[in-house]
Amino acid sequence: MQDKTASKEDMLNKGNEFSTGEKPKVLTTTDFFTVAEERRSVRKYDTNYKMDEKEIRDILEAAILAPSSSNLQSWRFLVIEDQEAKEKLLPMAFNQQQVVEASAVIAVLGKEDAYKDANKIYGQLVENGSLPEEAKEGYVNNIVDMYSSASRDKRTRIAMIDGGLISMQLMLAAKAKGLDTVPMGGFDEKAFVEAFNVPENYEPVMLIALGKGEVAGFPKNRLPLDDILAWNKYE
Repeated sequence: MQDKTASKEDMLNKGNEFSTGEKPKVLTTTDFFTVAEERRSVRKYDTNYKMDEKEIRDILEAAILAPSSSNLQSWRFLVIEDQEAKEKLLPMAFNQQQVVEASAVIAVLGKEDAYKDANKIYGQLVENGSLPEEAKEGYVNNIVDMYSSASRDKRTRIAMIDGGLISMQLMLAAKAKGLDTVPMGGFDEKAFVEAFNVPENYEPVMLIALGKGEVAGFPKNRLPLDDILAWNKYE
């Protein structure tokens, strides 16, 4: 078991070997295509840079504009910015040093029974005049019927998709603010849930390190578009 853990730790920290040693590029524009192109997975952070609560909230406010299944917004965030808490998380994330070096780690979680919030969410639309009350009742009833009758596995899969959407939006928002991120799927989910008292109906999606990058992530390489693209149907 020890060798297996060490192997996983080595693999997850291999990304540091591909760095060019350059600092992350300072953006001169927040044009979407520039932000998307320049976002990289950064694993080395300025340990002296501390984000305040407003900086983190601003990024999360932009992130929650992402779409979600039936607008149920199943995502939840646990912001881990206390250094002692990050040290506690470190071994669960197989000693990936960005966990303790970044300003914060955002744990993105998915609420599998988010359909229970439907009345509140669609009630807000009634309050702001976007939806008639009678239409709201129909929407909510249909949503509750559909999701409550689905299996937990199905609802969890939906929450994971929502979690992926908001995670990407979070990382792009951070880059637009001149900050850097790296998503992490390599962590001991069970240990994390237990150590951080994650509610039973919340499923871990990923961890995202967030802060001021010290060393740029390695340049992107992608498969040619034609290798992954099909039109209308597969032959």
